[in-house]
Amino acid sequence: MKQRVLGKTGRSVSVVGLGTWQLGADWGNVDPKEANDILEAAVDSGVTFFDTADVYGDGRSEQTIGAYLAANPGLEITVATKIGRRLEQKPENYTLANFRQWVDRSRRNLRMDCLDLVQLHCPPTPVYSRPEVYDALETLVSEGAIKDYGVSVERTDEALEAIKHGTATVQIILNAFRLKPLEGVLPAAKNAGVGIIARVPLASGLLSGKYSKDTVFAENDHRKYNRNGAAFDVGETFSGVDFEQGLKAVDEFKKLVPSGATTAQAAIAWIAAQDGVSTVIPGARSPEQARSNAASIQILDHLGPDFENSVREIYNTYFREMVHSRW
Repeated sequence: MKQRVLGKTGRSVSVVGLGTWQLGADWGNVDPKEANDILEAAVDSGVTFFDTADVYGDGRSEQTIGAYLAANPGLEITVATKIGRRLEQKPENYTLANFRQWVDRSRRNLRMDCLDLVQLHCPPTPVYSRPEVYDALETLVSEGAIKDYGVSVERTDEALEAIKHGTATVQIILNAFRLKPLEGVLPAAKNAGVGIIARVPLASGLLSGKYSKDTVFAENDHRKYNRNGAAFDVGETFSGVDFEQGLKAVDEFKKLVPSGATTAQAAIAWIAAQDGVSTVIPGARSPEQARSNAASIQILDHLGPDFENSVREIYNTYFREMVHSRW
């Protein structure tokens, strides 16, 4: 597994990490043993970066990671969590007092005295431009509660604002169906030494190539209940693209996949190949999927200019008009 420095944290992390939203059972039920097996399979495959959040399963994802790390002392794993969505999404709720409360809860869940990386979890847009927010996060660093801080964003303008304020990392949706971050965010982050964490790399599974118009998702799966943005930003579900339109685009993407690779591996490798990306964080619902995702790095050098040009052509044909101006 290749390693890259995660921005201003100075930490080396695996180019393919592990997103753990699904371990909180927000994508359907997850067996505790299988959740542990997923973490173990990822680590055995060279993954050294876990991304979670305090609201994934109301802390269940953090607790699963904390228990795994406690049972496997000595692993050099960087854990990034996210805070901010435990209260109503109002800018005035992003205060030092609330940060302390949320961080303390995550420290207990993860069984860590000092958190590796804490990210604001897609807060209201005005939060990114408030100096007092970053001052509060700096206070937590000085107090030894967290080592570094970053932001998770919905939109490119939010990312650019956070970069101006000196955040260590930016987490943003980046995949073959969401190319806008390539234009401004990645160059700005690279120039500022800010790490880029690419999330939703498979567009909520669309780019796995395993779905059809007949696929049925569980009632408690956000791909069922959030298609119209009823629960949170619709850009988090299928990257904001129409499901059936996405299926047509996936059929085109499949034609680009190198021999011996899966559609998902090609999609992950393409992101990892983008200049400025620190780590890509696909989720996994099984140990086999975790291992397959990690193996994406093996085809990184097999994606040439023709692959890149074709990805952009698919995006321009199917999605640019739909998503480019929105996020």
